[in-house]
Amino acid sequence: MSVRLPVVLRQLGRPLRSPGPPRRLRVPCRAASGGGGPGGGQEGLHGQQQPQDGPAWSSRGPGDPAPPALDSIVSEVIQNSKEVLHLLQEKNPAFKPVLAIIQASDENLMQEINQNLAEEAGLSITHICLPPDSGEAERPVTDINLGKLVRGDAHECFVSPVARAVIELFEKSGVSLEGKKVLVVGAHGSLEAALQCLFQRRGAMTMSSLWKAPQLQSKLHEADIVILGSPKPEEIPLTWIQPGTTVLNCFHDVLSGKLSCGSPRAPLNGLIAEDAVGLLAAALRIQNMVSSGRRWLREQQHRRWRLHCLKLQPLSPVPSDIEISRAQIPKAVDILAKEIGLLADEIEIYGKSKAKVRLSLLERLKDQADGKYVLVAGITPTPLGEGKSTVTIGLVQALTAHLKVNSFACLRQPSQGPTFGVKGGAAGGGYAQVIPMEEFNLHLTGDIHAITAANNLLAAAIDTRILHEKTQTDKALYNRLVPMVNGVREFSEIQLARLKKLGISKTDPDTLTEEEMSKFARLDIDPTTITWQRVLDTNDRFLRKITIGQASTEKGCSRQAQFDIAVASEIMAVLALTDSLQDMKERLGRMVVASDKNGQPVTADDLGVTGALTVLMKDAIKPNLMQTLEGTPVFVHAGPFANIAHGNSSVLADKIALKLVGEEGFVVTEAGFGADIGMEKFFNIKCRASGLVPNAVVLVATIRALKMHGGGPSVTAGVPLKKEYTEENIQLVADGCCNLQKQIQIAQLFGVPVVVALNVFKTDTRAEIDLVCELAKRAGAFDAVPCYHWSVGGKGSVELARAVREAANKRSHFQFLYDVQLPIVEKIRTIAQAVYGAKDIELSPEAQTKIDRYTQQGFGNLPICMAKTHLSLSHQPERKGVPKDFILPISDVRASIGAGFIYPLVGTMSTMPGLPTRPCFYDIDLDTETEQVKGLF
Repeated sequence: MSVRLPVVLRQLGRPLRSPGPPRRLRVPCRAASGGGGPGGGQEGLHGQQQPQDGPAWSSRGPGDPAPPALDSIVSEVIQNSKEVLHLLQEKNPAFKPVLAIIQASDENLMQEINQNLAEEAGLSITHICLPPDSGEAERPVTDINLGKLVRGDAHECFVSPVARAVIELFEKSGVSLEGKKVLVVGAHGSLEAALQCLFQRRGAMTMSSLWKAPQLQSKLHEADIVILGSPKPEEIPLTWIQPGTTVLNCFHDVLSGKLSCGSPRAPLNGLIAEDAVGLLAAALRIQNMVSSGRRWLREQQHRRWRLHCLKLQPLSPVPSDIEISRAQIPKAVDILAKEIGLLADEIEIYGKSKAKVRLSLLERLKDQADGKYVLVAGITPTPLGEGKSTVTIGLVQALTAHLKVNSFACLRQPSQGPTFGVKGGAAGGGYAQVIPMEEFNLHLTGDIHAITAANNLLAAAIDTRILHEKTQTDKALYNRLVPMVNGVREFSEIQLARLKKLGISKTDPDTLTEEEMSKFARLDIDPTTITWQRVLDTNDRFLRKITIGQASTEKGCSRQAQFDIAVASEIMAVLALTDSLQDMKERLGRMVVASDKNGQPVTADDLGVTGALTVLMKDAIKPNLMQTLEGTPVFVHAGPFANIAHGNSSVLADKIALKLVGEEGFVVTEAGFGADIGMEKFFNIKCRASGLVPNAVVLVATIRALKMHGGGPSVTAGVPLKKEYTEENIQLVADGCCNLQKQIQIAQLFGVPVVVALNVFKTDTRAEIDLVCELAKRAGAFDAVPCYHWSVGGKGSVELARAVREAANKRSHFQFLYDVQLPIVEKIRTIAQAVYGAKDIELSPEAQTKIDRYTQQGFGNLPICMAKTHLSLSHQPERKGVPKDFILPISDVRASIGAGFIYPLVGTMSTMPGLPTRPCFYDIDLDTETEQVKGLF
């Protein structure tokens, strides 16, 4: 070894075993560069030359083999660590562990030793120096490892290398610790506890003491072994230590030349051996790091979660959703995160029951195989909704809590609009919901507020730029856009990007020509082409059409505009489709907000606002972790408006969840509205963006909706259901199954197996249930299963879970419906005919003009996101079942270039819902004493 350590292990003369001759305990070590070789001497603790006794250990008997020298022991530890590290890195090339050593003293020799040993083992090391007087709060030390050691879980923790070195030295010397009395003196905290624990495990009786304790002298007299955890004070005489007692130092003062026991003149009997603790501890520190790395890699591999599921006690009749939610106490979110394999620095906790997950997780698990990918879609719904979220949650509760399969639900974040308007909560329902449901439905972690802020910042930038360009000369405008600051004028990073886009290679603001300054400063936005609207997360019908800029300060720059609901913002769609922070920034910059007077697109990048938008969205990009009623994990992230956007939760949530569940696990994600809208967009838009391949589709149906499609009376939110829906009616069910059969066929267009989940209501009869399942299987469904999760939780969806698991294990034949290189019109026609069943499409003149413009601008190869009613396969909400021979009218075509799709408007499409006569907010209240929310669904 290239490192040598002067030192510590010594004996004071009394035999360790009795009877027998006096024993000299020694761990030999080849002399350091300053000591003698064979026949030379060793420097003692007090500067005295001690006799050289050779490599033999005095405890061995005649004929016993000599134990290895300390160098050999340390060398063996380092070599073993090096070999293990090499094997780990062969299998995992990206694995590069780093040993961080935090030093809170001015001792540099120990750091040098650590550095040399780490280099020899092939391990990287980082050295963090704290001030010598730093307090405990500044030192990142926890009691977790000590707790595991005491419990007997040493294989799962770091054992103090100093404590381990002490024990190893005794064991290597052949000294039995059984029945010995060990005194640990002057040690503190975890070292003291670790030493006591390790000695006790080997049959020793342990005591501990402070140097100034009144009982110290009597304890020193009793001890067979004394372990010094800190330097002996001058006032403690050596005579308190009985002759023959083995004394071992485990602190580092000796390394810097300080005397540790008495003064140079104090008489000391017996051998002063070289200290081994520091060097061996340094080697064991390296071994700890390698062992930890091996443990960490093992944990990254697929394994069944050690998940503590929450028990349900279903009541009948089923209470309200909020009563059920409140009756269950969720696990602390950091505990849930640990159970599913998240590291402590990969989550950001919001309160007790929700957290954001950092995207760094994807890099850590990039070599992990994905789990199975399952989409929950539905038939054409009633205005009441058919329970896709409830089925999604019931399915993952069944998979994980009852079948013990790793599974994740990925849901959209609900908008405040429906929460206070008509629909109410969106956390599932009954005994299949996300908890706490009031936190799920109200604000969550503020993602929608971040989207609102970013969207409206961009809207303000558009009108502000029009005003300033209208009221300033080219020179004045340029000077304000590139001002002189502290005598220096320079372009910002985003302004340099605009110059590059314009083909201007100059970087000095003072060198632009007048023509270049004008070209740079003027966007020349045509106000009639502005497509970017302000947004608000409230249903406010009076903002559907407004006039802005009426104040005299706006100098006549008024125009008609509107507000959309916040989830209709393109920024929400960008959030749902992005796969990284860099990708989101680029998408935000590409968003087209208008055209200039030459017909060219104007983007957020042109307005110089991309960086600011990214800053506002930097936390919103992280998925939100919550849990179901049975304690299984849920990601709640993004909620793009399902009419004008793709209506699915985020790509990032799905990707992270697929890594966390492992190869045999399941990620169940939900699409908005019926399969003709949400599922089609999931496949053609979201799967293109993510590159993920779905394994199965769960198609949610209800007998209520099937009766409506079979000719039943209209269903209206807030109005009691007619008797046709609450009494058995086989004929209505049979006639309505045509819609279910059509939706199954739509899924089959994409080559994905379909499992029908019949969400059972208490008024459904056995004959109706059996009929639906039979007709679904005849239509080509892989299976059809009645589900009862609403009334009993995951237990009521176990059969669905088994069917989904079987279907997902079949080989996927997934394919897209169309090639994005097709002309925009042909892609629209393909969706209309193959999915909706239309005879053909009809384009309005405005729609044709927009298609021509987007094609000319280079956006013709984007996928299509149809904006149409969700209440019918056609464009007419009142046409139920499976409409035929209709012409699909395309009234307008718009573009979400940042999100990455073109969206045609089928008929009239409102992007700002209105409040009904009696909104949900009539029932919502707060108990001011308990702060509990009341009346939220």
